[in-house]
Order: sequence, then structure tokens, then C-alpha cells
Amino acid sequence: MYIYEVHGWPDFVWNSKIENKLFSIKKLQGQILGEMSSVGFELRNQANLEVLTLDVVKSNEIEGEILDSDQVRSSVAHHLKLEISGFTEYDKNVDGAVEMLLDATQNYSQPLTKERLFDWHLKLFPEGRSNIQKIEVARWRRDLNGPMQVISGSMGKSKIHFQAPPASQIEDEISKFLDWFNNSNKIDLILKAAIAHLWFLTIHPFDDGNGRIARAIADMVLASSDEQRQRFYSISNQLLKTRKSYYDILEKTQGGNLDITDWLEWFLDCLEQSFKNSEQILEKIIIKHAFIFRISGIPLNSRQTKIIKLLLDDFKGILNTTKWAKICKTSQDTALRDINDLLSKGILEKLPQGGRSTSYKLKR
Repeated sequence: MYIYEVHGWPDFVWNSKIENKLFSIKKLQGQILGEMSSVGFELRNQANLEVLTLDVVKSNEIEGEILDSDQVRSSVAHHLKLEISGFTEYDKNVDGAVEMLLDATQNYSQPLTKERLFDWHLKLFPEGRSNIQKIEVARWRRDLNGPMQVISGSMGKSKIHFQAPPASQIEDEISKFLDWFNNSNKIDLILKAAIAHLWFLTIHPFDDGNGRIARAIADMVLASSDEQRQRFYSISNQLLKTRKSYYDILEKTQGGNLDITDWLEWFLDCLEQSFKNSEQILEKIIIKHAFIFRISGIPLNSRQTKIIKLLLDDFKGILNTTKWAKICKTSQDTALRDINDLLSKGILEKLPQGGRSTSYKLKR
């Protein structure tokens, strides 16, 4: 028996111990928002840009969809009208995923409706395909090929983790969900985010994209809880780090009774870690902008500017003349001249290794 088949569905209950945990979470939430309000406008914009980029990339990665982070960042910056260096062209799938999250978090005070959910689904699948498979977009699933099931394992050894309500029940189930979502004003918003996430995933109303939309709904409620459009923490990033336990707790909860204490406790733990991670994001941005301020006014060519940006944004591997030449599509002689110029200006420094393995890093 699944949770939606239990008598009393969807009247969830939970243990009072959740209230104590919620109190500490809200205290940490207040600290994070207070810290962010004390920094400058530009730093808040950069933190918002980084977190939104992270949220879109990681929410898709949970589902095995790998998006180019540079494309996502450029799309976010375009929609927020932020100036960034190294702008990258982005495709419709990337832009749609960004638009969905921005609509959820920028317009968090607007009602969640059937039409809005359809619009989000269309943004996620602008070409009507999930990878190479054609799916029905902007309409509820119809179960034309049998019940909607979450399955793992190979053919003959598969395991059914969850079976969603029949397609014939979706309209009624969504109607109940949306009525609760738009009118439940007494429940704490953080708990509401956790419940909405679970409830929507349990209905599983679309052929695909249910997880990403459920996480956007949770982000929408969390933005309402923060009472601001800017995002300074990413719960999707934390969910990806704990993906196995994420699926395990969903399976346990959806196969149980209406007591969702374990799910709420797990969700609050993830949110707590997301708050802690946001401090690291802010610290990284502050260091980055302090470095940019230090070198402002120093003449640099376009190749040097490009490499410095990459080094500030988690450059992969080590920097040497070969890699410089490859990235900038230039000769190794030119790469060496560029590097020596930055060494003389105190922007780069050599790493201890010498000879043919000479490599460089930013001089902080």
C-alpha cells in the first residue's frame, strides 16, 4: 500500500520533535540572511548568480541531465540583467530550466496554478523530448504504456520503488494539492516546502520532469520564507550530494503511513547543511571580488583576462603554458609571454615544481 492509498490521505502528521529542529533551522536561516544583508549590493548579486546557477545545474544532475554551467550562468545573468565576463551562448533547454527556477523564486508570492505548472513543464522540454524519447508536454500523464513507476535494475531483475496514482486520479489529486498550497497559511513555510516537495512527487503528474518541478516548488516556498527574491543557498546541491539517501527516504515515506516525521527531519537536515554551504559560497565570492579589486587598473590583454576568470571560477587541473596555449588558441611562445607578464605584475606565481612541469596559480 502506498501513502496515497492510506485512509485519510493527504492529512499528514508528524512528531512534535520536529518543532525543536525547526527552531534551530530558522535561527540559522536568520543568520545567513543577516550576513548577506550586511554585504554590498554587488556581492549579493554575485552570490545570487552563483547560487541560482548551482541550483539549476544540480537539480538537473540529480536526474542525470548534465547542463553546461557556463551556459546556465549566462542565461541567469541575462534574465537578471547582470554584467558578466565570458558570456556563453545557451540553448533552449538550458534557458527553459533557468526560466522555470526564476519564475518560482522571483514570483514566489504568485499562486501556483495548473497553467503555471504546464508552463514550467514546457520550459523543461521545449522540443517535446526527454533525451531522445518523445513525451507529452504541458499536460498530465495518461499512462498509455501502463502505470507510472519508479524502477531500478536491469530487465528481469528490476525493482519497483514506487507506483504513482493512476492517471485518472491526477486532476483530483492536483486540485487538492494546489488548494492546500495556495491557501494553507498557518503552517510554517519551511515545513510547507518539505511537504509540498513530497506531495507533488507522490502525485507524479507528468511523464517526466516531476523531480525538477518538485524542487522548484520547494524553492518557491523557501523564497517566500526568506521574503526575498535573491537566493543564497541551494538545497538541490545538497540533495545531489546525498542522492542515494534522498531516494531511500522518499521510497520509505511513500510506502508508509501518513506520519512523515522521518521525511521532515531528513529534509531539515539537508536544509541545515545548505545554509552552512552558503557561508562557503559567500566567502569564495568575497575573496574573488577582493582579488578583482586588487588587480583593477592593471592593463591586461583579452587572453590574460580570460585565464584569470577561469582561475577564479574553479579552474580544473593545473595551469601551464601548454594549457594556456590550448585554451586561448595561441602559440606556446605567446602563452609564455602572457604568463611572464602576469608574473612580473604580481598576478601569477610559480608552483614549486620546475622544469618541464612548471605550473602557475593566482597570487592571492
